[in-house]
Amino acid sequence: MEVKFVSTLKNICKVEELRNRIIVTIFFLLVYRLVSYVPLVGINSREIGYFIENLNPSPKNIMQVLSSFTGGAFTHASVLALGIMPYISASIVIQLMEIIFPSLKREGESGIKKINDLTKWLTIGLCLIQAPAYIAALTTQFLPFSYIPKAYLLDITSYEVKFVFWLMSILLLTTGTLFSMWLGENISNKGIGNGISLIIMIGIIVRFPESIVMEIRNRMEVGNVGLFLLFVEFIIWFFIILFCIFVRQSVRKIPLQYVKSIKNYSVSIKPSIRQYIPLSVLTVGVLPIIFAHAIMLLPVILFPHIRNEELKKIVDIFQDIYGVWYNIVFVFLIISFTFFYTAITIPVNKMADDLKKNGAYIPGVKPGQDTIDYIDNILYKITFLGAIFLAIIAVLPAIVVRIGVTKGFSLFYGGTSLLIIIGVVLDMSQQINAYLLNIHYDGMMQGKISYNKK
Repeated sequence: MEVKFVSTLKNICKVEELRNRIIVTIFFLLVYRLVSYVPLVGINSREIGYFIENLNPSPKNIMQVLSSFTGGAFTHASVLALGIMPYISASIVIQLMEIIFPSLKREGESGIKKINDLTKWLTIGLCLIQAPAYIAALTTQFLPFSYIPKAYLLDITSYEVKFVFWLMSILLLTTGTLFSMWLGENISNKGIGNGISLIIMIGIIVRFPESIVMEIRNRMEVGNVGLFLLFVEFIIWFFIILFCIFVRQSVRKIPLQYVKSIKNYSVSIKPSIRQYIPLSVLTVGVLPIIFAHAIMLLPVILFPHIRNEELKKIVDIFQDIYGVWYNIVFVFLIISFTFFYTAITIPVNKMADDLKKNGAYIPGVKPGQDTIDYIDNILYKITFLGAIFLAIIAVLPAIVVRIGVTKGFSLFYGGTSLLIIIGVVLDMSQQINAYLLNIHYDGMMQGKISYNKK
């Protein structure tokens, strides 16, 4: 019997439109990766690599996580150093503003266009804030001019040169983010999958081969014991991936019944519409982790500006992504943001009203307030489970590092990276399967029409 994966690949190759969309997607992702190697004006790209590999004083910093989202562009002073993250931040802010200010939300294509335009303008605004902050960190922390002057092709100690360097860098970083957005939109329109998600994923997985090689070398240095530990490590990693997929696709279905009056008789019918409310365990996805990362970035930003030595020591504790205190606060923020974001994004009251309007009800539950309380109770329970799951996965890298896993590979052993990769792959797989199913259905319908004509 033919393996389903091989069969799917053959079907993809047979469908010309789907095949072309996949080729277009790969092309745009390659363009993104090539541009990510273009350094900012005045940066000596040859010196950067040596510094990153040998002299970087803070490899355990949260900047390592941010760099993983951009495929290393963040720490290599690339024009795509900010990547797509300002757009993600702007999208989240707009989404929250729609909830707080319902008047912003508009229906139809014109409404969607208005929200998209607002998101793009906010992205530019965030870039103009984040770009100077990045350049300041670049010249003082990542590539400090004071003891790595060879990393620069310009003498930025001169005020005139420094002004030009800052101005050009801000423009290039902002343009790089807008270019990333343009690539993402083209992938979504002309390719397959969500373009923005794919760009984030490709930035993460490009570091995966190097991380695997480093992990294998690290274990082989120990000998046979290391090989055994490597085998156990990969087995556990495999089950973690399976568990993440299971939770990612887990849905709590609340059964519904529909009542329709026909000829003055109230009778139960079985309509073609869905007869349950699907509540995903991970309704909020990885957004709580992204929010938590944003908050935990504050110590990194404030640290260079603190003059009090005692306060500096306290803040320094929260810069270590593998530290105990960092992860305790991190877990607290993830759980809090999970409940907060679920509460503001799932309108339980509106769900209950829609059920009543459509003649639907939950068996054994009265319409109105009882329905709201029932859905709220279930939502609280699955949100709690989802929050605990996100917290465990988020701190897994810190746990596995303490048992010998290399820091590079630990980012793929859990955390945001693993969840993003799994989410994007599952969404893309569903889109491809739906595309193939539509093609198959259309082919069957055409065959029936041709048969009827004969």
